[in-house]
Amino acid sequence: MDALLKTILAVQEVKRQYESLIMGKENVVATGVGFKLAGDTLTNEISIIVSVVKKLPLAQLTEASLVPKSYAGMKTDVVETGLIVAQQDPKQKLRPARPGVSLGHYQITAGTFGCLVKRGTQVYILSNNHVLANSNAAQLGDAIWQPGKYDGGASADQIGTLEQFIPIGFPGDPTPTPTPTPQPSGCSPLASVMKYFQAQPAPVAKIQINEPGNNTVDCALARPLSPDLVSPDILNIGVPIGVGAVTLGTLLQKMGRTTGYTTGQITQLDVTVSVDYGGKLGTFRNQLMAGAMSQGGDSGSAVLDMNKRVVGLLYAGSDTTTILNPIQSVLDALQVQLVTA
Repeated sequence: MDALLKTILAVQEVKRQYESLIMGKENVVATGVGFKLAGDTLTNEISIIVSVVKKLPLAQLTEASLVPKSYAGMKTDVVETGLIVAQQDPKQKLRPARPGVSLGHYQITAGTFGCLVKRGTQVYILSNNHVLANSNAAQLGDAIWQPGKYDGGASADQIGTLEQFIPIGFPGDPTPTPTPTPQPSGCSPLASVMKYFQAQPAPVAKIQINEPGNNTVDCALARPLSPDLVSPDILNIGVPIGVGAVTLGTLLQKMGRTTGYTTGQITQLDVTVSVDYGGKLGTFRNQLMAGAMSQGGDSGSAVLDMNKRVVGLLYAGSDTTTILNPIQSVLDALQVQLVTA
């Protein structure tokens, strides 16, 4: 194990020890492990990154809200991201519908068709809970429109029905139970770190059911009304070749309903983040953070590396950040497999 990887793991351990304290501070919306910024320049120094809604002058901060320069000898870096919100919005009707286009539960505005997955021989549309299941408010069997309502979608544009969703745990809610799931049938300094992470199993081997304060995924499935209504070919990207792993600096691409085709890179790992769902806060753990590569309406987009391997499911962000569920967490939670080339 090389020195850089040892540093990442050491900082990650300290971050996990202190994350409850960090997340409890006023103005903090996320904390993860990433490269420290010096002004606008990304350095090679691994730090505990603390994301805040707005950076404030020291005179406006209470002692309790201050982020120390280090925890247990590991440096911190405070970055301004703005409020991180679940993203929604609109676009055009397409048949067969392809990942990257507008769709959503008939009662929401619009989100993005992420990719196709399967359980046995049955193919499903993968997107977010808040796109397909209206942030827990939907019923199984509800209509899914493509395009979404905000883009002019109507009952005549129904493409499928809500098949399954993992409830999001919000403070004050009873501990949610997931909907029943049928059993499946059957050269750079980062090079060595990348190789290590790609060789390892997913960071979370056991997927914990979402609960208040400890969510893992924002995901749901829709069953197409007929198989010929959908295609696995992601707009401007193509059919995914499989599932991939990431590390700091991994280059990314995605196709979303609002911003179209964009690229970015992983800026933080092991992120704990509070996401605003229209006034209700959902806390997620073990997430991935990328830079500004999305806007409202891009939620549900599949995020791929540059080799066309799906690495995450986009579900939230701000003007400066994009938040992803690690894709393996999503597939494990829903007990499905990616449809590939």
